[in-house]
Amino acid sequence: MNIDQAISGRHSTREYTTQAVDDEVIVRLIHAASLAPSAMNQQPWRFTVVRDQALLDRVSREAKACMLETLAPGSQSERFHALLDDEHFQIFYHAPVLILISADAPGQWVVEDCALAAENLMLSACAEGLGTCWIGFAQRYLNTPQGKQALKLAQAWVAVAPIIVGHPKHAPAPVAHQAPDIRWVG
Repeated sequence: MNIDQAISGRHSTREYTTQAVDDEVIVRLIHAASLAPSAMNQQPWRFTVVRDQALLDRVSREAKACMLETLAPGSQSERFHALLDDEHFQIFYHAPVLILISADAPGQWVVEDCALAAENLMLSACAEGLGTCWIGFAQRYLNTPQGKQALKLAQAWVAVAPIIVGHPKHAPAPVAHQAPDIRWVG
């Protein structure tokens, strides 16, 4: 698969088989993530791999409660409330693997650095025939003392990109994208 195919073919996957993802594949994905550019070449990322479904279920419950406590009213809040109130909704979609990309300390560009690593990981997973999804519902909770303790993260770390990985049950439907708004200056 070439890079254009990976970019156009990568879509968020929310339905997974129970098939495990091999350790060697996970290591390749993390290696691809670690090749991302970073500000001043600081490479602040740290990778936490979680496969324990009971732990992911617990983190899902606690993250949903955290989101409900802090959800600001807005255009999506009713939709989010309905999802987060549903006891059967598991925010990790029962994917076999969560790879959390964290920064080793707060810093001016750590979010951007970890987001670049996340994109590399997701494109690499697509090239491997795997599905991924960045789980925004987990981010706030994973930056609380309780969330950090649940995943054994150092308290100084900043959880940035919770990415689920697995074998898709079926190919995700393509998503329509708007044409880019390009302005030429000068």
